[in-house]
Amino acid sequence: MASGLFALLDDIAGIAKIAASSVDDVVAQAGKAGAKAAGVVIDDAAVTPRYAVGFAAARELPIIWRIAMGSLRNKLLILLPGALVLALVAPWAITPLLMAGGVFLCFEGAEKLLELVMPHGAHGEGKAGETTGDPAALEQQKIAGAVKTDFILSAEIMAITLAGVADQSFWMKAAVLAIVGVGITVVVYGVVALIVKADDAGMALAANERPAASLLGLRKLQAGEAGAFDRALSWLTQPFGRGLVVAMPHFLNLLGVVGTAAMLWVGGGIIIHGLEEYGLAGLGHGVHDLAVETGRALPAALAGAGEWLAGAALAAVFGVIVGGLTIVAMHWLVGPVVKLFRKDAAAQPGA
Repeated sequence: MASGLFALLDDIAGIAKIAASSVDDVVAQAGKAGAKAAGVVIDDAAVTPRYAVGFAAARELPIIWRIAMGSLRNKLLILLPGALVLALVAPWAITPLLMAGGVFLCFEGAEKLLELVMPHGAHGEGKAGETTGDPAALEQQKIAGAVKTDFILSAEIMAITLAGVADQSFWMKAAVLAIVGVGITVVVYGVVALIVKADDAGMALAANERPAASLLGLRKLQAGEAGAFDRALSWLTQPFGRGLVVAMPHFLNLLGVVGTAAMLWVGGGIIIHGLEEYGLAGLGHGVHDLAVETGRALPAALAGAGEWLAGAALAAVFGVIVGGLTIVAMHWLVGPVVKLFRKDAAAQPGA
């Protein structure tokens, strides 16, 4: 009887080990796939804060929360099932779709670079009626626009993730997609919430002459005169708060630059890798060889980082080229054709 119980416990322990190993595998696969989507994640974090600009401070976090919930719905209810169906029915379509997403990233990145050189207004901004009317309706409009933008970025994240686990089982794919979808949403919108409220926190620190009492929750002492500990601590917290307020606009600009560079690097890299899968490996080999040579030219301690940076920079340059060609095609070929069809449709009887 005892031996049977020990055997059962041993079996349970074995099953637990297998389960733990499976969880470790899922987490490891999710980490690798999520890392490949880093460029899109950075751009998502750079783009989202602007949707809370112009609203009362009390509405900023609720707006970010609603956008985050919309992002989760996009990933878990639409994109995750769609990705799994695609993997089952048409796995051959994953690479073309991924490359199409790469072209989109390059296009967006190149557009942002063009905006720096030739400012022409951000997409969808500055239209009549966007800043007037009911504040609640304006808030809903901003949230809807943010969720639509998030859908495109989330689709690229999920496609990159799916491509990273293409050789795994169905349930592994489902688990990894779910973990990446939830994890990236929590990270992105957690960071966005911190960014959005950072200036408010800075203003509160700058104005607080009783930081010690506030931090320790000593409300009875907050009404009195500042003590020695308060004065010593405020010497640090007040300049830090003022510095935070001053630094946040510059940080947002820097985040936008990093996001643009990441879009070009990731988009260019996706297209290069896709071309390799279709037998056009010359460009990929050239980028790899140049990156390796760059690493060799640096001290041993910097060789790995130098090789990676060189590869990313070359992929970004290729992304700029692809994005520039796409801009030309969209504005000089696709745009006129769409306008022509609209004119023809408007000219039809009964239109």
